[in-house]
Formats: sequence, C-alpha cells, structure tokens
Amino acid sequence: MLKNVIYLGLTVDSLHHGHINLIEIARKYGKILIGLMTDSAVANHKRLPLLNYSQRKKIIENISGIYKVVPQHEWDYSVNLKKYKPQYIIHGDDWAQGPLLDVRRNTIKALKSYGGKLIEVPHTKDISSTSLIQSQLEIGTTP
Repeated sequence: MLKNVIYLGLTVDSLHHGHINLIEIARKYGKILIGLMTDSAVANHKRLPLLNYSQRKKIIENISGIYKVVPQHEWDYSVNLKKYKPQYIIHGDDWAQGPLLDVRRNTIKALKSYGGKLIEVPHTKDISSTSLIQSQLEIGTTP
C-alpha cells in the first residue's frame, strides 16, 4: 500500500470549483494520485469529452499538490486501486445512490482487499461538468 497517497478519479472535462474542493481536501492527507478517465472511459459513460486526454492531463498536472496522473481506462475505479494501492480514495458522497452505486461497491471491495480507506466528502452542490456544458449550450450566443 502506498502510504500517504490519495487517489482521486476525475474526468476534468471542464475544471470547476467542485474539483478544486476535492483536491484541497485530498492535499490534507498526502500526495494526490489522479486517475484521469481516458477519452473512451468518458465516452462509454456519458459523451465524448470536450478536451482530449492529453489536454486534460496537462491541466490537472499543473495544479498544486498533484503527485502523479495515471490513465483510468474504465469508469470503475477498482482496477486502478488494485494496481496502485493508494492508502485512501476520496470521493464525493453523491455516489451513495443512483447510477454510480455499483462503482462505489466495487471501490469499497477493492480497498478492503489491501487495507485502503474510503473518505467520502459532501458533494459540491449544483455543479458538474455536464451541467456546465448544458448551461453553455442553453446560453448560446446571448450576451
């Protein structure tokens, strides 16, 4: 197990304050390992990302406190957790119900396999990359 390494699985298609909130919390625990969703992982779950993997990686690598960025090839965190064995994973509490419930269950199972811990934090309300993109589309060309 990698002591003082915190795993965050992110898409970062449109960087927003919810991402920064998670990163700020993660910094308190140690070095941050970002599992950045690949383009195909994003497309399989929702839609093609606006920015490609390399562009999103460059953005996230330049945020203070990021130790390393690795590709996450599937929406399920468990493969990367078993591979990297971080001490903690931090995730918003929004996945405790709804479409990500199975991802959460697989994450908990993977963490238990090597003694890692899940830290769930309150989800930043009223923000997501998807909602930001939808808002931009609705605004259109209106000033």
